Amino acid sequence: MSGDRLGSRELAELRNRFGGRPMAIAGQVADLRLMSALQIQSLYFQPSDHTSALSAARSCRRLLSALTSARVLVRLERRIGGVHAGSSSWIYALGAVGHRLLEADGARPRFREPSPLFVDHTLAIAQLVVDVTVATRRGTPEILNVEPEPRCWRTLAHGVGGEWLKPDLFVAIGNGELEHRWFIEMDRATAHVPALRRKCHLYQSYYQTGREQAAHGVFPRVCWIVPDADRAQRLIKMLDGERGLTQDLFTVVVEQDAVDLITGARQ
Repeated sequence: MSGDRLGSRELAELRNRFGGRPMAIAGQVADLRLMSALQIQSLYFQPSDHTSALSAARSCRRLLSALTSARVLVRLERRIGGVHAGSSSWIYALGAVGHRLLEADGARPRFREPSPLFVDHTLAIAQLVVDVTVATRRGTPEILNVEPEPRCWRTLAHGVGGEWLKPDLFVAIGNGELEHRWFIEMDRATAHVPALRRKCHLYQSYYQTGREQAAHGVFPRVCWIVPDADRAQRLIKMLDGERGLTQDLFTVVVEQDAVDLITGARQ
């Protein structure tokens, strides 16, 4: 039976069965579009809440198996690290029943296996959200807001047909009396530098509208997260030599330093 054929009684029974944490997981997967089993485990199955890390992993596997069997979640055919990596290598998206349970807006999209590039990029964004969340559990910074796509998109002009700015993620972090607001661009070194240049000018155009500043009092910094130092130098060189850009809007960071920068641990 498909998710569309479930009646209100069956949905109510599933909500009672999958309340609390399971529905939070479904909502998180829906928000981020894709999540790996390890990412879900990191957020929702902390070892401190179980007798051991092994027990936490087993609990996570059991729940993900149940959610998949009920079509709340769906597993991708592709795995991280291949089949030999075991159940921790599965990647999950929202299933047909999950869409109904969450009462998501719009018609239920037909699931299609995404491309490897999309999976890699989407999981990298999800990992950043996971890492920032875990980091804020350990210290004083707190997450004030996280907006994945498409909620983080901004339009440059009112009305139909206006051009859109499409960040990969928006994050607001509170750190003492400071608030750090970021538009995130997750660069996987697959786009040519001219495409990155055009995106920077699109941010500049949106900055010049003043709309973000009027709504929130400040414009978020644009954080380009890159995989390695060589890619960082290429992007920094482009930014330094580009006319018409407000240089203070942009910063470039390698992936391993991104969480410290975003949370304010690194100034």
